[in-house]
Amino acid sequence: MWSLKSWQGRFVGRALPAGERLRAYAGWCTAVEGNTTFYATPARETVASWAAQTDPSFRFVLKLPQTVTHTSSGFTGVDLAGFWHAMEPLGPRAHAFWIQLPGSFGPDGLGALAGFLRRLPPDFRYAVEVRHRAFFDDPGPLTAVLAKADVEWVPFDTTAFFASPPASDAEREAWTKKPRMPLRTEALTARPIIRYLGRDDTAATVAGWQRWIPVVAQWLREGRSPTVFLHTPDNADAPGLARRFHDEVRAVVPSLSPLPSPAPPASDTLF
Repeated sequence: MWSLKSWQGRFVGRALPAGERLRAYAGWCTAVEGNTTFYATPARETVASWAAQTDPSFRFVLKLPQTVTHTSSGFTGVDLAGFWHAMEPLGPRAHAFWIQLPGSFGPDGLGALAGFLRRLPPDFRYAVEVRHRAFFDDPGPLTAVLAKADVEWVPFDTTAFFASPPASDAEREAWTKKPRMPLRTEALTARPIIRYLGRDDTAATVAGWQRWIPVVAQWLREGRSPTVFLHTPDNADAPGLARRFHDEVRAVVPSLSPLPSPAPPASDTLF
């Protein structure tokens, strides 16, 4: 996500061609969730353009295709050779490949998941997001599978979002789609990943992420390299909110490097 219409003129220029919007976004944030790879594998040339617009330290966390994670055949007979070939131009920017599993995937699928993780290319890192309540009621079996493979468990924190009834059209839509899972704040690897969903109200969003400030600060002190993705139902202010969260963590851990200074969006007219 780096081409949201509501960001144009605020975080990126309105007149920017599609091939330049990621470069502008990378001036605000140093990581991005790649959701489009869930629906279709992009052309290798497209991925090469992503790499050309970002520094080698920029972090892509990209979803594996839905044909892998959301089909009835599970993880059997999956050929990802074309996907890995397309992703290759990212090089070190491929921070993690994100295996988001549906709510129907429960503990009885752990054996298949463990086998799948063993077959993945060892050159990349991986993170799993689950949405079945049983994993949170008894996290031990999933934790064991992921820890053995050095794979992260991605928490999707929606507790602040569901703390009070929706108050906007975007919140009402998200209310019916987002998972309601218990809060989980443990890291399994050196590269923990957080997904946080706030509200369209900035004060509520900021209040809801306060529990994550000491957690992320502690991970940094332990030498881990966390990646935090901040969402709101409409995502209109997400880049600015992400920078605010980073500033709050940096106030606690001053050794954390600052984010880049974004260039103001270029004017679309001569006047």
